[in-house]
Amino acid sequence: MIHSLFLINSAGDIFLEKHWKSVVSRSVCDYFFEAQERATEAENVPPVISTPHHYLLSVYRHKIFFVAVIQTEVPPLFVIEFLHRVVDTFQDYFGVCSEPVIKDNVVVVYEVLEEMLDNGFPLATESNILKELIKPPTILRTVVNTITGSTNVGDQLPTGQLSVVPWRRTGVKYTNNEAYFDVIEEIDAIIDKSGSTVTAEIQGVIDACVKLTGMPDLTLSFMNPRLLDDVSFHPCVRFKRWESERILSFIPPDGNFRLLSYHVSAQNLVAIPVYVKHNISFRDSSSLGRFEITVGPKQTMGKSIEGVTVSSQMPRGVLSMNLTPSQGTHMFDPVTKMLSWDVGKINPQKLPGLKGTVSLQAGASKPDENPTINLQFKIQQLAISGLKVNRLDMYGEKYKPFKGIKYMTKAGKFQVRT
Repeated sequence: MIHSLFLINSAGDIFLEKHWKSVVSRSVCDYFFEAQERATEAENVPPVISTPHHYLLSVYRHKIFFVAVIQTEVPPLFVIEFLHRVVDTFQDYFGVCSEPVIKDNVVVVYEVLEEMLDNGFPLATESNILKELIKPPTILRTVVNTITGSTNVGDQLPTGQLSVVPWRRTGVKYTNNEAYFDVIEEIDAIIDKSGSTVTAEIQGVIDACVKLTGMPDLTLSFMNPRLLDDVSFHPCVRFKRWESERILSFIPPDGNFRLLSYHVSAQNLVAIPVYVKHNISFRDSSSLGRFEITVGPKQTMGKSIEGVTVSSQMPRGVLSMNLTPSQGTHMFDPVTKMLSWDVGKINPQKLPGLKGTVSLQAGASKPDENPTINLQFKIQQLAISGLKVNRLDMYGEKYKPFKGIKYMTKAGKFQVRT
């Protein structure tokens, strides 16, 4: 299955490698570096690269490439999903997944990777089981290990490993029993010059933080479950019940986990929460151009839009920009020609605007096309698809837990053409 794993930073340096079945030379990564050079951005590197003797499968997260090396043909999504599990596990163990943190905890990293794969095949990928096998690093544990020479490896086999619910350890006890769910939706859209939607889709997830005593059995129902399309579940969800009743029934893992991810691709279901009015023009005879944009809310159900940032890659011929924002701060980099405007929160009574003039190189021809505008924003307490949780019930335990549902919509790749 998976022979080796290489961790490569954005500078192209291999800062960690792990081999399971046989040691594969670092030179195999040369094929990956060639593909990286051809790609304009890190996200555009092909996830599967075929070489004469190996296949390289990679994911790019937290400015690190996780590259798996395999020798026989396997389902690529199987390996890619495992690599995502590795990243999520590091994030769960260390709080953040970054090059300095991985280097600081290199012993724990190798111990975790050794448990996650057995002779190249996935073994223990659930966070609860791994934490019983390999204790997460703390300052006190690190000091004790340094003095005594002991390791973070647990003494006993995890209790959940041999049960029918391997994702949950036994004997869980809490003084405060609580279950919180976050419905987070990311909207990807392309809006044309006239304001019409060219394409729009929603990627959604439901993240859970469950801290409940014993072995609770939860059911989560939705007001409008038919909205959910292309759903991917955590292994704890009983799929047959979802198919027949459209109800999520599950024994939850202990702690934080992703209950499900979903996709809404039907154009008529995707509401566009912001609009951009723009007037960007360059004259043929003059070295000056006009730049004017206004951002406003649309279809937000009365919720406020926060954390708005606008960025635009200006044409090469632009020398400088003399702009005045009605709100927030802006910056134009004359080297990269990137304009960024930090708007903040949109006030519907006084819409934020940015206007002024653009200076072009003398004698240069008028730019062939107008720049595109990229938006980032957040809307609290709103799922833009209209998804709503109806109720959350618990069976199998006598106590009453605290329950909470939170909604959030944010921009993914949100682009407005001018």
